[in-house]
Amino acid sequence: MNELELKYGCNPNQKPSRIYRKDGGDLPITVRNGKPGYINFLDAFNSWQLVRELKEATGLPAAASFKHVSPAGAAVGLPLSETDRKIYFVDEDADLSPIACAYIRARGADRLCSYGDWAALSDVCDAATASYLKGEVSDGIIAPGYTDEALEILKQKKKGNYNIVQIDPAYVPAEQEHKDVFGITFEQGRNNFKIDANLLQNIVTENKDLPEQAKIDMIVALITLKYTQSNSVCYVRDGQAIGVGAGQQSRIHCTRLAGTKADNWYLRQHPKVLGLQFVDNIRRPDRDNAIDVYLSDEYEDVLAEGVWQNTFKVRPEVLTAEEKKAWIATLSGVTVGSDAFFPFGDNVERARKSGAAYIVQPGGSIRDDHVIETCNKYGIVMAFTGMRLFHH
Repeated sequence: MNELELKYGCNPNQKPSRIYRKDGGDLPITVRNGKPGYINFLDAFNSWQLVRELKEATGLPAAASFKHVSPAGAAVGLPLSETDRKIYFVDEDADLSPIACAYIRARGADRLCSYGDWAALSDVCDAATASYLKGEVSDGIIAPGYTDEALEILKQKKKGNYNIVQIDPAYVPAEQEHKDVFGITFEQGRNNFKIDANLLQNIVTENKDLPEQAKIDMIVALITLKYTQSNSVCYVRDGQAIGVGAGQQSRIHCTRLAGTKADNWYLRQHPKVLGLQFVDNIRRPDRDNAIDVYLSDEYEDVLAEGVWQNTFKVRPEVLTAEEKKAWIATLSGVTVGSDAFFPFGDNVERARKSGAAYIVQPGGSIRDDHVIETCNKYGIVMAFTGMRLFHH
């Protein structure tokens, strides 16, 4: 198959629409179920590149949760802790494979943004992964293969219309890529820049203690940024993106947005949040939305009398601003990556408030000395890669 007709493009008025290869070759994908659309395939191909490169760089199974051509989360397949299982609502007795752990952690970075996501797996989708996905609102999945049991589970989603795409892992795209904008064709060399531990050797701060886990986290951050709409900043902890700030016009707004998401991820582990008693049979999206509002300044929207009873068995105590600040202050060991240089030390100041201990960025600002000085002030380790990772 060298061409696939789509229902429409980005919007229903954009017809006709199709995917094909200009060289006439066969498409590297097989649609196992459903009818993916234009945006689905943009998410599928970008997310597949991310997880494939992450697996190659770390040797660990990798997964991503994509929305609108940027990752809401990405992770490698490290085991879930007891707390992880609680905040991601995984049965404590569930038998999880490494690839299932990778996807659960990827989706757990920002469960609100992952609503209706496109899932990507570096490895064959197994029953454990499919079973978790079955209960989540998702538009589709791409993987190099599916077990028979996983395929049957996923085919039950969306009344049998769940989009399931299988990709040939041996597919290698052309070196030159093209994009049409306003009737003008843009051409550039494909971004084949390899990201691995060799990129992390130029440590420019006084503190040069970079443990192996931090190296993995830097790789997760950089590869995630490589496939995130720029400008972008990514916070990572224990092999998992915990906050992605995508598509902002200023660097500091990327850092703030991603930092706020990282804070919310950590706040979900607060004892008051873990102790929330939801009504029986609450839908997962309603539960996730309730937690998000509960953690925000608009908490009264779910705690007001006559309202809380729709969500909770017992009215929760307010998580005060002071309690949130004190809890976030205990967050540590976070790695922060940026797709372009930090122009000012204010980015470091904001990252530090969300537990940043390690920073990786290209460097090259005329204010590098100030940024390095700010890192030294807090004992943060910073590596310069010399490589920008813009993605548009």
